[in-house]
Parts: sequence; structure tokens; C-alpha cells
Amino acid sequence: MNEKIAVLEDEKDILELIALHLEKSGYRVSKFSKADDLFKSMSKESFDLLILDLILPDMDGIEVCKQIKMTRGLSMPVVMVTARTEISDKVVGLEMGADDYVTKPFSPRELVARVKAVLRRYSPEQGEERIHIGKNIVIYPAKREVYADEKKIDLTFAEFGILQILASKKGWVFSREKIIDTLWEGEKAVIERTVDVHVKNLRTKLGKAQKYIKNVRGVGYKIEE
Repeated sequence: MNEKIAVLEDEKDILELIALHLEKSGYRVSKFSKADDLFKSMSKESFDLLILDLILPDMDGIEVCKQIKMTRGLSMPVVMVTARTEISDKVVGLEMGADDYVTKPFSPRELVARVKAVLRRYSPEQGEERIHIGKNIVIYPAKREVYADEKKIDLTFAEFGILQILASKKGWVFSREKIIDTLWEGEKAVIERTVDVHVKNLRTKLGKAQKYIKNVRGVGYKIEE
């Protein structure tokens, strides 16, 4: 268990209590008391789940959840923790994309159990292979899917194939000829310049995550984390 969880809670005692029990259960925890601090951190790192208080000093928790779901989609589950007991608040929270809802006062063991249950729903199917490139890129070979900075990237057959080849042996330099032999089985109609064009398009689609694809002058390409 190595999931990283963000906890946004303005009451220090509750924040520390939640963090303590999550860490005891094997999770890595980042603590925040303001929404602005959370968003700043999210621009630099990713989290596997957010525990979110609804009543915050700088932004309503419902709005925090809404913004996260608009930018991160389904890739970041949210568990709300709040003193509000009205059914309407719970409904609105769930409509905004919250995955679960715990009302204060709560049992820390119950909260940890809820967190585990939500993470299980988001985990890939058992045995599904994933290839990670740094903290930004995840490749699912069986589904031929690629995510960069938690956003799904639509790649062509050639773009996906080249990325998978480079990721298969990180740090190794693959010549253009080797890429052609592997991906197109040595098809004579495919020239080395074709590889350069596909890599250029791949880099464009990956955005900031393109930094991992390095050009080795006169040889080919490699993944460098």
C-alpha cells in the first residue's frame, strides 16, 4: 500500500487525527488547511484520493470538489468529511462528484475503511499491467491507453507503439531502425524520417510530460526519468 492521500481540513486536531490513522494504515499523507494550498500542491504533484472538509476558511468544500472533478475527472476520488448533517448537503456533494460522505463526529477506523473501499473501486483490474514513466505518464498496454498528468491522451497506433517501445527499457537508446523493425516489422516503405514525425506528434500530445523523451543525436530516442 503506497497510495498518497491529501487531507483538506481546517481544524488542526481533526487534521492530525485523520493523518495519524491513515499513516498507521500505510498511506502517505499530505495535510492542508486551506483550499488554495491544496490547489498549489496539485499543480506540482498528484494524489490518489482527497479527504475534503466542506467548511473551509477560503472556499466552500462543494466548490473545491466541483473544481477538482472538472479538472481531474474520475482520476481523483473524493471522500467528504463534514459536520453538516442536512440531506441536501450530502446530495449536492455527491452530485458534484464526491465518492463517499462521512459525518462528524466519526470513527477514524470507519473513515479509513471508507478510504480503502473507494480506492478499491478506482484500482485497475487485478493483474492489469501498468507502465509508469516518472510521475506524469501511465501506460496501460492491454487497453492501449496512455494518461499524462492524469488526462487520457489519444494516440495513434504508431505513437502508442513508439512510446511503449521506449518505456519497455527506460534509459536504453533505441535507434530509428530498431523502432521500425519492432513496430513495423522492417517494412521497407517506412523510413527513419517517419519515426521522427511520429515522435514529434507524440511529444506535442504529451504536453509537459514530453520531457521524458530524449533525442540522442545521430542515434535515436530514449526515455530518461
